[in-house]
Formats: sequence, C-alpha cells, structure tokens
Amino acid sequence: MQLIKVFQQNNSGARKIAAVKERAGESLVLEVVSIDEALPMVMDDTRDILEQARDMKADLVLDYLRHPDLSYDLCRICSQREIPIVSPSKKWRMPGVFTPPTCCGLPRHPSLGAYGMAFGAPELEAIVADGLVREVRVVRGAPCGATWEAAREILGMPVDEAGVAIGLKTQFYCVADPAGWDPIHGKSPVHFAGHVHQAALERAFR
Repeated sequence: MQLIKVFQQNNSGARKIAAVKERAGESLVLEVVSIDEALPMVMDDTRDILEQARDMKADLVLDYLRHPDLSYDLCRICSQREIPIVSPSKKWRMPGVFTPPTCCGLPRHPSLGAYGMAFGAPELEAIVADGLVREVRVVRGAPCGATWEAAREILGMPVDEAGVAIGLKTQFYCVADPAGWDPIHGKSPVHFAGHVHQAALERAFR
C-alpha cells in the first residue's frame, strides 16, 4: 500500500484527486492537504503554511499548488527528505522531483511506486475488427481521468479516424491550463495531452 500526500490550493487538484481515488482501489491511500487562504504574490517565508510538510510521512507527494513559492519550497522539502514528488508543469530541478509538462507526461520510474504504474503517460491496448475500434483498455492513464473518458468515446470508430479523435476528446476532458503556452514548441499543455494520447493509441494499433 502506497501513502500519497497531495497538496492543493483552492481545490486545484480536486478532479485529479477524485479520479485517482476512483481508480486506485486499495493500493493507494491519499491524504489531502488543502491550502485555501488568500496569499501574497511573493512569499519569503512559507514555513507556517507548509508546517505539516516538514514531518510528514509519505511514499509519494503530488504537488498541485499554484503559488510558485509554496510549490518550490514543498519540492525542496521533499527532495531533502528523499520523498519523491510529482510537480507537473513546474521547472524545478532537484533530486527526486518529477516535473512533467502535464500529469499525462509523467514517465515510468521505480520510485513512483503503484501510482506510477497506474498513472502518467498513457499506455493503451486495443482490439480492432473490420476496421473499427472494438475495445480499448487503459493500462496507464492521466490522473485527471481524461484517458478513460476519451477511450470510451472512440469505441466503434474507424481506425483511421480514432487517433485524431482520441486526441481531441482528451483535450476536452483535460484539466491542464490551456493558457500555459510553450513559446518554444508552440503548444499548450492541453495540446501536449492530446498529442500523447493520439500517439499512445497509434502504438496500440501497431
């Protein structure tokens, strides 16, 4: 059993928390820390807010904090205590800190335990008959639940249309911030999510 501590701010991780709980079974235990008070734009001292992070017991931490100072200090604490932490879309570079562009961009890694086996970059299996998608099994999917929702909606589609369709439907269900535009790649996190799901389905077909 893997104990996961989740830090969120003003329900920033609510949908992911709900989706993970729905699909985790008994292998994962989630403890949620919600920070809902109004905070200044710049925080030089986050000790009071992150007090319970300093002595926490956890096998993995999920960082859904919006405030960059809180997120940075949480990651620093976890890195120092050698607790792996997933901090999507952040730019922190510290040992044990995973910063995928989106939650569905998280690669497999031994330190991520049961969570990393079930959630992250999508892995799909598909059954095709008469040129149509008959079944899609989600081996590993986005913690927001978008993979399961999008896979359900392409059943019965022609194979040559399903790849584009799952990408578009994933973008519809995705909870990433579409305003987080990457000027280098010219894509938002939502576009990235659509791309990795299309690629996962095409791998399954092959």
